[in-house]
Amino acid sequence: MAQMIQYGSEIIRINTQKNTIEYSKDGGRSWHIRFASGIAGCFVDLFDNGSEILGCTSKGIYVSKDEGHSWHSRCTSSLFGSFVQLTSDGQNLIAKTSKGLYYSKDGGRSWHHR
Repeated sequence: MAQMIQYGSEIIRINTQKNTIEYSKDGGRSWHIRFASGIAGCFVDLFDNGSEILGCTSKGIYVSKDEGHSWHSRCTSSLFGSFVQLTSDGQNLIAKTSKGLYYSKDGGRSWHHR
């Protein structure tokens, strides 16, 4: 699971002990809190989706379009189980969930069982 991603010139990570999103501009030597709210649940995975960051949380898939400063729900349906990990096959977003593998052709807005 990607609890840390390179995003532009920054490294962005999940601090699982504090349930915060943190960033580093110096290669990981120092870290600063970027997001610290339980509104999205507990973060478990991050995915660089180009112009946005997707996060698997205990409440579903959340998205940030501002480098992790704010997060908004993208998919919070329990039909798919708990989202655990995100990846891509080059064309589709692939999600590992507690109910199996799912894919999305629209950035995680809708999901189909694989």
